[in-house]
Amino acid sequence: MKTFAGISEDFARLDQSKIVLIPVPYDGTSTWQKGADKGPEAFLEAAKNMELYDIETETEVYRQGVYIADAVTEKSSPEAMVEAVHEITKKYIKKNKFVTIFGGEHSVSIGTIRAFNETFNNLTVLHIDAHADLRKSYGGSKCNHACAAYEASQTTNLIQVGIRSMDIKEKSIMDLEKTYFAQEMAVDQSWMDSAIDQMTNNVFITFDLDAFDPSIMPSTGTPEPGGLLWYETIEFLRTVFEEKNVVGFDIMELCPNENEKSSDFLAAKLYYKMLSYKFMNEDIDDNFDNTLDFQSIKNNNSKFVEENDY
Repeated sequence: MKTFAGISEDFARLDQSKIVLIPVPYDGTSTWQKGADKGPEAFLEAAKNMELYDIETETEVYRQGVYIADAVTEKSSPEAMVEAVHEITKKYIKKNKFVTIFGGEHSVSIGTIRAFNETFNNLTVLHIDAHADLRKSYGGSKCNHACAAYEASQTTNLIQVGIRSMDIKEKSIMDLEKTYFAQEMAVDQSWMDSAIDQMTNNVFITFDLDAFDPSIMPSTGTPEPGGLLWYETIEFLRTVFEEKNVVGFDIMELCPNENEKSSDFLAAKLYYKMLSYKFMNEDIDDNFDNTLDFQSIKNNNSKFVEENDY
């Protein structure tokens, strides 16, 4: 049985785990450096070398249970991949798990966001990225990596953080009041409070690793100078987790380099940090329960599943 970070099988079985990790090794539409399909494997390998006590939160979050689901390997088309990700993500949400996804290129997030938006009421999507990803279609597909946030911009409360690269056409789609450009963030520390103030209670985080500066995260498909550094990033994330109900997250765009392993390890550490923030105030024996959110959706959203699917 494959386990996250080499943890005991006692903490890795589905029935004992509060957390589900879905790997999606997909790289079908990237336009520069290929290799994001190798990201999940590199991330999992790096995680085996982590210390599992988190000093900051004084927790061992793996004890909440982390189940690695079967990888989503559909790659016949971008559209088929997105639908497969959507279905499997929603399946585990309905099992009352805290669902996380590791890609793969950022087009994977179209499917994850769709699943969470269909499940949780009044959803904010916090999109942390170097790129706006707001093209309606690109390369002949609406499921291209350059379109990763477009659907979210139309169907959710989208907040974008770290943006420093975009096409001029995306500006007409972008909500500038809810977009935090890296050059402005560098000189105005109020951006964190401002971004959080614009979030609804339920938040899904989609994190493209090229949001980080290439000095600490060189192994991405489309690195951009002027990005986020480690401590400002985790300060922001911790505050989001403390003040909002983070319902899930995905991490995308690790493009591993055989000669550069620090990026793989940073990705693993980021994943573990985010889990630590989510569960830092929850005892091991506490029940994880998001059915209250399901109930509010069932009563207010006709597109959601029937009651007997819970």
